Amino acid sequence: MPRNGAITAEAIRGSAIRLFCQHGYEATSLRDLASDVGIKVGSLYNHISSKEELLYSIMSGIMRDLLDEVNAALATQTEPVDRLRTAVELHVAFHAVRSQEVFIGNSELRALPPVKRAAVVEQRDEYEQLLRKIVSDGVDAGVFHVSDVRLATYGIVAIGTQVADWYQPGGRMSLAEIATVYSDFVLRSLTNDQRQVELGQMLAPLVSEGG
Repeated sequence: MPRNGAITAEAIRGSAIRLFCQHGYEATSLRDLASDVGIKVGSLYNHISSKEELLYSIMSGIMRDLLDEVNAALATQTEPVDRLRTAVELHVAFHAVRSQEVFIGNSELRALPPVKRAAVVEQRDEYEQLLRKIVSDGVDAGVFHVSDVRLATYGIVAIGTQVADWYQPGGRMSLAEIATVYSDFVLRSLTNDQRQVELGQMLAPLVSEGG
């Protein structure tokens, strides 16, 4: 951790990510953050305006990084299958590598005031719409077969995001291999044109919508 005048906003941000992830946003005070960085509380304000603004910058920043990385990678891809594989593998890898920020983003949205919360939700919607467009384009091209594009996209987002909960470097598979397994799973499911059962057929006799 840099000290003796070398403290930067990025160092403070890194400490905040770790402390918010370990202890939660509400339980982490500015005094805790200053102590972790190695400066006095008052010196934090040379780099941040408030703890709330710091949380927002973390949550908004990770979504902007994700959008930028995926959009940049997709710029050279034209075919739906290639675009979806690229997007899924980046989605998986990003959430594995940035797992602490992902955890904060998933657990601390309620801590943001309404305007900032709405801004982060808008970024999430933009990302979901990006993936949904890839799936929809594949359906229109006749290469993807899904009963509902929106639900299929939710599933893709969820399975990739979940990797952040368990991934650790040095396991039996590399992150690149894990990402390929996930993209194979997604593509195999979307390119299968055989519906197994009618919608709701299996579960309907077992449950009722009302409870």
